[in-house]
Amino acid sequence: MTKDEQDSAERPVREPSLSDAIVPMVVLAVLVAGSLALFGLDALDGPIQVALILCAMVAALVAMKNGHSWESVQRAGQGALSSITSAVFILLAVGALIGVWNLSGTIPTLVYYGIQVLSPSWYYAATAMICGAIAMSIGSSWTTAGTIGVGLVGVADMLGVSAAITAGAVISGAYLGDKLSPLSETTVLTAQMVKVDVYEHIKRQAWTSVPAFLIAFVVFLVIGLVKSSDVVNPVGEEIELSALGDIYTITPLNLLPLVLLALMSVRKVPPSLALICSALFAGVLGAFLQPDVMRAFVSGTGNIVVESLKGVWRAMANGFDIDSGIPLIDQLLSRGGMDSMLLTLWLIIGAVTFGALLEEFGLISRLVDPLIRSATGTGRLFLTVFTCSFGLNVVAGDQYIALVLPARVFRLEFEKRRLAPTNLSRLTADSGTVTSPLVPWNSCGAFMGAVLGVPTLSYAPYAVFNYASPFLSVLYGITGFKIEKLDETNNDGRAGSVPGE
Repeated sequence: MTKDEQDSAERPVREPSLSDAIVPMVVLAVLVAGSLALFGLDALDGPIQVALILCAMVAALVAMKNGHSWESVQRAGQGALSSITSAVFILLAVGALIGVWNLSGTIPTLVYYGIQVLSPSWYYAATAMICGAIAMSIGSSWTTAGTIGVGLVGVADMLGVSAAITAGAVISGAYLGDKLSPLSETTVLTAQMVKVDVYEHIKRQAWTSVPAFLIAFVVFLVIGLVKSSDVVNPVGEEIELSALGDIYTITPLNLLPLVLLALMSVRKVPPSLALICSALFAGVLGAFLQPDVMRAFVSGTGNIVVESLKGVWRAMANGFDIDSGIPLIDQLLSRGGMDSMLLTLWLIIGAVTFGALLEEFGLISRLVDPLIRSATGTGRLFLTVFTCSFGLNVVAGDQYIALVLPARVFRLEFEKRRLAPTNLSRLTADSGTVTSPLVPWNSCGAFMGAVLGVPTLSYAPYAVFNYASPFLSVLYGITGFKIEKLDETNNDGRAGSVPGE
């Protein structure tokens, strides 16, 4: 027996008090607010990461005060890190993909064609529609934002429309598709946790997701029409198109890596593997289609094979950079690389570790239990689930915790009140999945801000779908609209046909 195990056996473990649970939350609020006050949006470049690590230390001290050993704290932290392995590989793969797609001409080609086709007056609405369709077909909001979303934000810069509003439209569409696709891992996970059929879950999701997206679509359309008269193209469309055509060989062949990525996603290839394969394929294609870009990027020696290998490798590691003489084009294309994701990974590690310690040592349940007891009616119960899920996105920093924990905690309560489990699956997805990109230090918020190049706090006000969806879900609970109850003669957890309160 180790010394830590002996110490743990000698110390009685106490249940956390309410003050134990409140202290880490207060520290989080103070440190995050302080970092934002002192550094503004630059707080995401390190200060908030430090704040989250300090919060994790406070949670560890509270756990040790209650009799848990340091070894137990370490095990909880290790579990947190193992839970984000998939996210780490996806982040690094997206960084590599953006760098190589810029090098090989995929993103410049998307921008080139996008400028010709899309108009500022309906650009935001079209962005939401495009991202919704793609996310629904491949089942991934992250892949959608990290690929077509990057191109659409780049086109926004070229057209002179708002990058922040465009990012909000990208995220609105991406999360619509994520919620309604049977290929989405969060959709499947939510259905599994609440023990309902995934297609039944998707049908119930449509009751809030489709109206919420229609609201978002109308809002984006109105914003586009109102603001289109204010659009001032900072460079000139003809100059931009000419410059992109001078730098790259613009051809539909440059879009083949996007087609490959879509096909692999539909075939359910693991996301990180699909992203890396698409990046490598783009690199090979770029060696043939963009030799001059390759040569300029690596200060070529004349050997095209060595230049291409070096260029792709460097773009995957450190991203692509270019000096075209047009600042807007340089800003659009000089991006990507695995190293561009390191700040985001730091943020996710701090947030998820803090959340895992809160869950492991009972601090979250200590806060949630009183809320469940006070939720006497269906409307208050729905509001409590939303508060819990969104709160977990804030304090735990990970959408999976915000999905899994409320589903596990509230499932028996819904069953006791004869509420069909599909109500809970819809509510947790609306509250947990959809609100995750609105929190800067959440893994989803950090990812979206990093890949789109727009700070989370800048795009959050325009992610209309991500507000409308949880609002409608809670409103249904309050009004009884589309709320299914269990058939009294049915004891297997399936929904009956009795709607309303």
